[in-house]
Amino acid sequence: MAEEKWKNPTPTVDIVIINRNSVVLVRRSNPPYGSALPGGFVDEGETVEHAARREALEETGLEVRLTALLGVYSDPSRDPRKHTMSTVFLAETDHPEKICAGDDAAAASFVPFNELPQLAFDHARILRHAADVLAGKRQAATVTEED
Repeated sequence: MAEEKWKNPTPTVDIVIINRNSVVLVRRSNPPYGSALPGGFVDEGETVEHAARREALEETGLEVRLTALLGVYSDPSRDPRKHTMSTVFLAETDHPEKICAGDDAAAASFVPFNELPQLAFDHARILRHAADVLAGKRQAATVTEED
């Protein structure tokens, strides 16, 4: 009897790091190229909260505090490489001056919300939702971590 093979979405995280009226964007050094939110794949045995903090640090050099859960984004076409399911967090940093590109980010910088470039994946949609939260038009959930 052949073993059944499951084809599940791959878990990822994206982090909306906000400082005043700006958000951190990275320029991707791997396909798909372009500007994007920091983020990446969740490692086996890792919580999504830990993955978000790790990816933020690896790609931007910033230690972040997760302030809210924006949502889960799972459109099968959101990533051209494969079906991913991203848990998206809002975050802040106490040291925005420490921003620097790392890991698979060719560049990292704070970009004003009103000067956003074209973005990879579904990150324009995510940032519209984040802006709605900041404007009080949409609610985000509390981040709950292990006690």
